[in-house]
Amino acid sequence: MATPKLGWVIYNGHLGGKKFLDFAEWMQRAAKTQNINMKIIKNNALLGVVGTANGLLQESEDMPDFVVFSDKDIPLAQQLETLGIPLFNSSRSIALCDNKILMYQALAAADIAIPKTIIAPKIFPGTLPVQLDTFEPAIAELGFPMIVKEAFGSFGEQVYLIETKEQLHKKIKEIGTEPFVLQEYIHTSHGRDIRINVVGGQVVASMIRESDTDFRANVSRGGSMQPYTPSEKEAELAIAAAHTVGTNFAGVDLLFGPQGEPIVCEVNSNAHIRSIFDCTGVDVSDAIMSHIKEMLS
Repeated sequence: MATPKLGWVIYNGHLGGKKFLDFAEWMQRAAKTQNINMKIIKNNALLGVVGTANGLLQESEDMPDFVVFSDKDIPLAQQLETLGIPLFNSSRSIALCDNKILMYQALAAADIAIPKTIIAPKIFPGTLPVQLDTFEPAIAELGFPMIVKEAFGSFGEQVYLIETKEQLHKKIKEIGTEPFVLQEYIHTSHGRDIRINVVGGQVVASMIRESDTDFRANVSRGGSMQPYTPSEKEAELAIAAAHTVGTNFAGVDLLFGPQGEPIVCEVNSNAHIRSIFDCTGVDVSDAIMSHIKEMLS
């Protein structure tokens, strides 16, 4: 009998809250059914050592055959890859999804439908006050309301619905030197979207999320959820988006366009899976581990 493979699932040890450990525990349970030994590791238990043969100060003597990387510690992910360890998802795909500017650029380059998006210019700390007239062309292009979205953020946070020029100027000042985009507001998708979990190029679960109180439909912000069967066009778009950013598994969020056409809101390389299980009864971790086992065989 073949020796069981050893995997690590890495999560961020500094983040409080059960939901960050939750995914790791689900992956560990799914791995057991595949005869895979999976160890849960905090990212801060691993210190990358640059320029040495070892490359890593780890808490375990046994290096893994693969890693499920459920964090956004991209330098650590890259360090593991320099050691020849396969990562699911790869450091590149995590980096693309973590930075929404890079994500939208990658999707647009592949002709994936996204809202009209304008990148705010970089501002260095300690420089002159923000030159607000810089954004006049963006206002003329997008109009109001518009969406302002910081490049880094999760669970619908750091996403703002802006109704007026005064609100825009105030929000830009608040954001300060953080990177962000200005984006077309898709009014036909106000308070609702579709979450599609894609694993190995296949749709494995899907739900529609709706909110009566917020323009964002995130369940973490009080949105409700119902099982949803995506159309062929919606499924194809979600699969194409997940493939474009290089993910083995992802949660793809789609908006409803003015003519009912699907538009990619974003691709989540580190999507949590409990909510979609609660909604659909589908345990996405099983599909993820089956895909990983297939990739390693």
